[in-house]
Amino acid sequence: MSGRDEPATVLLPCLIGQAFRRVALRCLGARGNPALVCVHGLTRNARDFDGLARALADRMFVVSVDLPGRGESEWLEDPAQYGVETYVAVLAQVFAWVGRPVDFLGTSLGGICAMAVAAMPGQPIARLVLNDIGPFVPEAAMRRIAEYVTTTPPRFADVEALRLYLRRVHAPFGRLSEAEWRQMAMDSARPLPDGSVALHFDPAIATPFAKTPPAALVMWPWWEALSVPVLALRGANSDVLEVETAARMTGKATVVSVPETGHAPALLDAPTIGAVRRFLLGHGGA
Repeated sequence: MSGRDEPATVLLPCLIGQAFRRVALRCLGARGNPALVCVHGLTRNARDFDGLARALADRMFVVSVDLPGRGESEWLEDPAQYGVETYVAVLAQVFAWVGRPVDFLGTSLGGICAMAVAAMPGQPIARLVLNDIGPFVPEAAMRRIAEYVTTTPPRFADVEALRLYLRRVHAPFGRLSEAEWRQMAMDSARPLPDGSVALHFDPAIATPFAKTPPAALVMWPWWEALSVPVLALRGANSDVLEVETAARMTGKATVVSVPETGHAPALLDAPTIGAVRRFLLGHGGA
């Protein structure tokens, strides 16, 4: 695989429970380069990292993962399997496929998976980038997320209607251009038989939220177990990674505030991409 502009898709058979399911990987850059594994947020997909991958592919092998039930990955028959334990098991198989230590970038849910992995003995992560997630998520933020992640997500007449929806729901992603919002809509659309479109994920990923009342996520034991360099990106207006949590993380992480964003930075602007590149490649790679 070369550093061409379009990622190549690999469908990796992953054992989940008692069945193998295909997990889609978007790969960009030379396979022999240092590896970066990227994992998206709850309702997003691997295409969120295409811009970042293009900015790093000259020096890295970027592997962006569609978690089960998202993007091009297969849906799971048992909705109870949509959880961090399953995702970590899948990522272990992705790491084995890469075949060497990796850097890891996780947005929101992807960052939760990253902390879970990095806290384990013998884990393969060398450096960690957390995109607007930390070891504590307040109950109010979890309640907000639960409100828009439902088992009956909306349908849209066309991609343009989806674009308008994404601009409203994901306004905290930052000041994206019209072209970037259009691209996000195309990357987020799942065509339906009647010509309408839905969001590109299995509605059943919301089942765990429907069964459990929203509550704060407390992951400080994972955080305390980390022993790798960490770059923490925080949307300046984020309700998920609060100022107090970010301040407490500074003893172990370099925290960078992304202005005019909330949860979570889209990783499309040059300053944020530059911060990630410098952290992963050193100042000489900027």
